[in-house]
Amino acid sequence: MISLRSGLAAGALCATTLAAHAVVSLPALNVDATSITVSGLSSGAVMAINMGYAYSATFRGVGIFAGTPYLCQYHHAYGNCQNNNVISAGMLSTMQASIDSWSGAQIDNKANIATQQVYLFTGTKDSTVGPNPMLAVQTQYAENGVPAASLIQRANTAHVFPTDFSATGNNPCSVSLTPYISNCGYDGAKAVLTQFYGTLQPRNNAPAAANYREFNQREFTGNLGMANTGWVYVPASCAAGTQCKLHVAVHGCTQSYSNIGDRFIKNTGYTRWADTNNIIVLFPQAQADANLYPTPANGTVGNPNACWDTVGFYGWDYAQKSGAQLSAVKAMVDRLASASQ
Repeated sequence: MISLRSGLAAGALCATTLAAHAVVSLPALNVDATSITVSGLSSGAVMAINMGYAYSATFRGVGIFAGTPYLCQYHHAYGNCQNNNVISAGMLSTMQASIDSWSGAQIDNKANIATQQVYLFTGTKDSTVGPNPMLAVQTQYAENGVPAASLIQRANTAHVFPTDFSATGNNPCSVSLTPYISNCGYDGAKAVLTQFYGTLQPRNNAPAAANYREFNQREFTGNLGMANTGWVYVPASCAAGTQCKLHVAVHGCTQSYSNIGDRFIKNTGYTRWADTNNIIVLFPQAQADANLYPTPANGTVGNPNACWDTVGFYGWDYAQKSGAQLSAVKAMVDRLASASQ
């Protein structure tokens, strides 16, 4: 994760933006409830992990690009959970004890985790999170019965979301620098969606602008760490009533729309594959919050970099079903899927 305390000058880099249009209400669509999945980078990866454990009955796949184990920052200082530090068996045991005690109450029954498709990616040049914490993520999933966690995809990348195409404003693959999206010769979006959904139809490299919708997030939350609006990509087929899959793509620190415009939404490649494979993509949005908050294991900290709550800014239940941000994103998922009920 990017440091919770550091201030980065990413906010000025908003040159690439989606065309201005009216903010809408998030639609109710025909979603296959057995194909709801989530992935993310960095703090977004931890958010994806948290959603996958807390709502394991809903999310059938979890994709992690440079994340740390579930509840690591709940029990330990976040610096110990990243920076390519080794996360010990004792640390994992402490986390597992919470999973076991929360199962079926504060989180969905942990037995669901064993049925999830899990995708893990680490960059060998990533010193922000790094391979060692990702090995601990792998071990934690294996201890909860996920055989697919036996393989971590590795590439010679820094702390970035990897793609196989160049896009305006992206940083070099070997450098951990805003916007943390790079042409690394590896199609991360294709890899994670293939893990969940099998062989994909060829992508559309120019998805229609009309399929990107900015929606009102305040219908779902008043949380100060979440922006007023989020984004959703709805392929024309899904808008017309075809039953579609649903994927939640969660940005990392300094990757919100207010920081880098639409680069996470467009430059990661999710929508290119979604367009031709009947996949709706929800892009919830965090925002910076300069207030200071007490946390379970990280003292009193603020969130100037629009990170997701991975340490407990907004309550010590942040990684449970009742967590402010988790429950807000789950409500968005429920709205999108409500036309199929």
